[in-house]
Amino acid sequence: MLIALSGGIDSAVSAYLLIKQGFQVEGAFMKNWTSQEGLLKNECPWLEDRRDALRVAGFLGIKLHTLDFEKQYQNTVMKYFFTEYKAGRTPNPDVMCNKEIKFKLLYNWARQHKFDYLATGHYAQVCSAPIYRQSEEPINGHATLVRSKDEFKDQTYFIYNIKTEQLPHLLFPIGGMKKTEVRNLARKIKLPNAERKESMGLCFVGKIRLKDFLQQKIKAKTGNVVFLPPLTPPSKGGESAVPPLLTKGGEGKVVVPPLTKGRVGGVIGHHQGLHNYTIGQRQGIQVGGQGGPYFVLGKDLKTNTLLVTNDPKDPRLLVKEVQLHSVNWLTPPNPLFRKEGGRDSSPLKIRGDKGVILIGRYRHQGELVPLTIKFIKKDLYKIIFKKPQKAVVSGQSLVLYKGQECVGGGVIA
Repeated sequence: MLIALSGGIDSAVSAYLLIKQGFQVEGAFMKNWTSQEGLLKNECPWLEDRRDALRVAGFLGIKLHTLDFEKQYQNTVMKYFFTEYKAGRTPNPDVMCNKEIKFKLLYNWARQHKFDYLATGHYAQVCSAPIYRQSEEPINGHATLVRSKDEFKDQTYFIYNIKTEQLPHLLFPIGGMKKTEVRNLARKIKLPNAERKESMGLCFVGKIRLKDFLQQKIKAKTGNVVFLPPLTPPSKGGESAVPPLLTKGGEGKVVVPPLTKGRVGGVIGHHQGLHNYTIGQRQGIQVGGQGGPYFVLGKDLKTNTLLVTNDPKDPRLLVKEVQLHSVNWLTPPNPLFRKEGGRDSSPLKIRGDKGVILIGRYRHQGELVPLTIKFIKKDLYKIIFKKPQKAVVSGQSLVLYKGQECVGGGVIA
């Protein structure tokens, strides 16, 4: 049994629980990032993390392997991080880190070194559920990814890219516990890191100044901040008036055309590079004067313009439907899905033209909302929310659930 020891309480308690259950446990610490550029403090977080991991391993009496994945982390997680921001999207590096580092490099290392299981300190659970024939009758059990007992701490959002075949070899020992229980147990058994604070910031990097961190790779290009006037109150006929240069789209949604000629509302300031902003953002816009606070409504990359509103309930912040790509399905074919052409390599297609009703969340610790998913073409799906959702951000992940079970997820286009 190999346990990923990060130096934090969650992985330390996980290791302790596995030992109590009779597993022969060894630990693995991953060194993924050593640069201090752009950090909030002039420190080396990985050295502190490794020191705590060594203390925990010594306390528990287990061997600790230190694995250097820094090159791979640079070429996958950080390359993705900077590329996405440069393209005007808001990436989720924690999702990519789990996909490419923990449940790919580390998992493969564990299996190559003859470990039967890889365990981590994630708040998630692996359970069993029936698998189906084409006749839609259950034939036996298979492992599924399920939300943790602690709904607030649940981390299935970050690990939905796990492969189905990996699940029988994964253990999440604290998935059935609340965070308060984990902390209390750490204190009870006197773990050397029992009072360690919750780790925050970018995975394996630490707390960062996003603007400074991005400037390592992305040159800031200043541009105009344009104010879009709020929609006027409904007229006698019940229709909201639409400001000049705005048009009504499907589902009554107001869409903003590219600002190729003229401006809507007016220029009220200047931004410091579109990559520094995300839809719905309030803090950091730094536009003075009356009329605020302002919220980011959109980004026009062609004209390098930041569009803002001063209405926190602006309907233009609402989204009825989005598209999903880079989808990973955790649930094997069952009554929800069917294989196109009957070949294993072909994409999963939603049964029926009406799609399938599931629940999902489009941000970590966000509300679980009902939605319908429809197949468009290979690796592209349409998500239709039952109710319009606010500030759904391109580049973030949308994770899908059937009850407690995480059935998959993808990236918002």
